[in-house]
Amino acid sequence: MRTIDLRGQQLSPADMLAAVPRAAQARAEALETAARIVDDVRTTGEDALRAQAEKFDGVTGHAIRVPADHIDEAVAALTPEIRAALEEAIRRVRQASTAQVPDVRVTDIGPGARITQRWQPVSRVGVYIPGGKAVYPSSVIMNVVPAQVAGVEQIALASPPQKDQDGRVHPVILAAAGLLGIHEVYAMGGAGAIGAFAYGVSDLGLDPVDVVSGPGNNYVASAKRAVAGVVGTDSEAGATEILVVADSAADARLIAADLVSQAEHDEQASAVLVTDDEALAERVALEVAEIAAATRHSKRVGVALAGPQSAIVLVDDRAVATAFSNAYAPEHLELHLIDAEGAASAFTSAGAVFVGDQTPVSLGDYMAGSNHVLPTGGQARYAPGLGAYTFLRPQQVISYDHAALAAVREGIVALANVEVLPAHGEAIEARFQAGTERAATL
Repeated sequence: MRTIDLRGQQLSPADMLAAVPRAAQARAEALETAARIVDDVRTTGEDALRAQAEKFDGVTGHAIRVPADHIDEAVAALTPEIRAALEEAIRRVRQASTAQVPDVRVTDIGPGARITQRWQPVSRVGVYIPGGKAVYPSSVIMNVVPAQVAGVEQIALASPPQKDQDGRVHPVILAAAGLLGIHEVYAMGGAGAIGAFAYGVSDLGLDPVDVVSGPGNNYVASAKRAVAGVVGTDSEAGATEILVVADSAADARLIAADLVSQAEHDEQASAVLVTDDEALAERVALEVAEIAAATRHSKRVGVALAGPQSAIVLVDDRAVATAFSNAYAPEHLELHLIDAEGAASAFTSAGAVFVGDQTPVSLGDYMAGSNHVLPTGGQARYAPGLGAYTFLRPQQVISYDHAALAAVREGIVALANVEVLPAHGEAIEARFQAGTERAATL
């Protein structure tokens, strides 16, 4: 990992972001490609999906819509250990997601004037689960459980067909879907799957969805951008990011282990340490080199850690470290600070904040109960991670009686006239004409 020394400088947020650039060019290229793939699915449906499966997954002749018996077989084949782990993760995520559903709120504006705020679930959701470099049954849980908690009635799931599984979706992903009662599953991957969810594929019996969710690489994230406005999407969760803020009391080996753990996801993964302690930075660099060389995916990790998106950043003090983190807005933020609990409130822009050295990102990936589908690319400045709220639409229900309307009659007419929309005022006055007024009292 390279070291960037920002000490002794007056830095704007833009300067801080420029110090550790994200893979902007890769995202720009991905958007163009993803848009083309999505359009192919929109226009030629199943044919496009099969051509994409052959090109990207090396699979032909597979069942795109997964037969129910494939799902049942996968559940039956689970080892007791994996089944127990999946069921415990489901329980924890369900418990945490339930807290994300707002209660109905009623506001009485005045006598006979009421506003009810309620949150309605969307009808149909498409969940995307990545494949390729790793297997993500945990992502099945993270996407499906919040949708179920929100009250979504129809949930479809897609994951790439696996060449080494005869074109089937990976069995552990199928098993996780089966444990959650999901039986509408499609063996399709990448940007094409996002397009299929957005526009539907009639030959497969796949109806368009209302919201698409799920993590993926830059092509999946770009495909979500391409279908925005056609369907709702969660945040564009692209290549993973971890930013660690640490001080002199931190354990260098734990930090290094956490940086490597996220770098193993993808060659474009970002791993960043920000510290005001030069000695700690040096120790972390040594530990990273040792751990990265010994891990199973060392080649992938090495590419990610050597890329421009990864670095050890030296700053003057805690205040600059906090400002850097808030400007960068990482997907995952770890605080390895002597007073981590007290300091956490100052770190306002992050997909998820992991407080203290016993709360690693890996915990959030599986068993914390929090959701691991989080905004990347700086979107944490304005976008949340996935939750039950992703699948809910706030809705206002307005109820006024005749007397309550009369109380604001003159004000509405006055505003309608000043906006040169007289028919708006006339619609109010119609309710106070003879006959209409009598009917309102009956």
